[in-house]
Amino acid sequence: MHKQWFQSLLMRRAVIILILLVEIASFIFLCEAGTIYSDVAAILFRIISIIVALYVVSKNDKGGYRLIWVFLILMFPAFGGVLYVFINSQMSTNYYAKNLGDILQNTAHEFPQKPSVREALATTYPNYLKNVSYLERMNFPIYQNTEVTYLSPGEKFWPVFLEKLQTAEKYIFLEYFTIGEGKFWNSVLDILKEKVQQGVRVCIMYDDMGCFLSIPSDYPKYLRSLGIECKVFNSFRPFFTTIQNNRDHRKITSIDGKIAFCGGLNLADEYVNEKERFGYWKDSAVMLEGEAAWSLTGFFLQMWSGISEQVESFDKYYPWKEEPCKIQCDGFVQPYNDIPIDNEHVGESVYMNMITSAEKSIYISTPYLILDTDMIEALCLAAKSGIDVRIVTPSKYDKWMIHQATRSYYRELVRAGVRIYEYTPGFMHSKTVVVDDKEAIVGSVNWDYRSLYLHFECAAWMCNNDAVHDVYADLVKSFEESNEILPGELNYHRIWSLFRLILRLISPIL
Repeated sequence: MHKQWFQSLLMRRAVIILILLVEIASFIFLCEAGTIYSDVAAILFRIISIIVALYVVSKNDKGGYRLIWVFLILMFPAFGGVLYVFINSQMSTNYYAKNLGDILQNTAHEFPQKPSVREALATTYPNYLKNVSYLERMNFPIYQNTEVTYLSPGEKFWPVFLEKLQTAEKYIFLEYFTIGEGKFWNSVLDILKEKVQQGVRVCIMYDDMGCFLSIPSDYPKYLRSLGIECKVFNSFRPFFTTIQNNRDHRKITSIDGKIAFCGGLNLADEYVNEKERFGYWKDSAVMLEGEAAWSLTGFFLQMWSGISEQVESFDKYYPWKEEPCKIQCDGFVQPYNDIPIDNEHVGESVYMNMITSAEKSIYISTPYLILDTDMIEALCLAAKSGIDVRIVTPSKYDKWMIHQATRSYYRELVRAGVRIYEYTPGFMHSKTVVVDDKEAIVGSVNWDYRSLYLHFECAAWMCNNDAVHDVYADLVKSFEESNEILPGELNYHRIWSLFRLILRLISPIL
């Protein structure tokens, strides 16, 4: 069985790569043929480039993304505009994007807001009302009556995750960017098979690109043979198009709508350090038990409906119809998601609001640090204003070019007073933020262009609960285990500096 799966996996990947190479080669040949053999074609391509450049400048995209495209068009006027049209024109008419947008609009009422909770927060933490109000406006309610448990690293997450899966009575929903065969996933799958036999509905949704090298293309068929419902998000097709950029990067589990998980952890061995990749893998997640678990359940149902032929009945899965939630907690929790089809950069806006709300400290962990000018200026201004701003990134990286692009931001940030660390034991995959040891975020949102502007993401904002202090303590420990980047280390050779500046310029499309 495993040998057949490996052969299927290898064959599919090889075919897709071959088709992509043929497509790219055909595009280059078309452009070269047009510019070399036909003056009319060359003039036509340049006219298209001028029109496209004006269009790009007029769009409401982030400045860095517009800059790189205008740069490419000006550098290569013969085919830069054609390349932009070729890549971007296929997204606007995509049926999937429209279908999901309709579902999000039609299910907005499934997330009722409680003004009393917002008023309670306004009384105790008025400084955070700005962020809470913004998220409520985006239709993400704030909750109390939710116990929050911070789980880091993956080895701590694993046993708790299995224990809670065992408690399922009605349904288990799982939505992940990556699923990889191994001890971790097999331990999860054993429980899921058992629960199916008990009559529990089990639904799994994973991103096709995220699982490109970890499971075979016919894996949904295998899961369905076990009685598990499975859907693949945004199936990867060998076409050169931006739709491939809009990946489902979320990590969500819902158990009966009463318990939910989100964070940076995927369901593969490296995330729990059962398999070593890039040294020690540092990751994190939060478990929500109580009312706030419903939002993560709803996020899953929206996405599941978006790639299905019919919309799921939310009322069927709401856990508090017959009796109210028994958990009583004063802390605040506000799960939210970010989607690339609504032109609203929720992940970035939440981070910006947290930066501006800080009075003493801003601590951040992220595997990638590729920022827009506005975010850089906000972090630098906070540091210059006396806020203790610290960021920890990996020492051992998974993508060399992205890591070098990340390092291109160090000099500007450090000179402004931001303290930058690189996690010495290995790969820092955790995506956490904590401000003043009072508010925190744990989720899937990296501090880079893809997470902030292109991917489907989710996270949980929290305040006034023990998990915030746990995130703070964990980040302090991570700083102690890391190497701080000092100003004297940032005097790079001119050629090396130039190379990183080029990477920084093109980082929005890396």
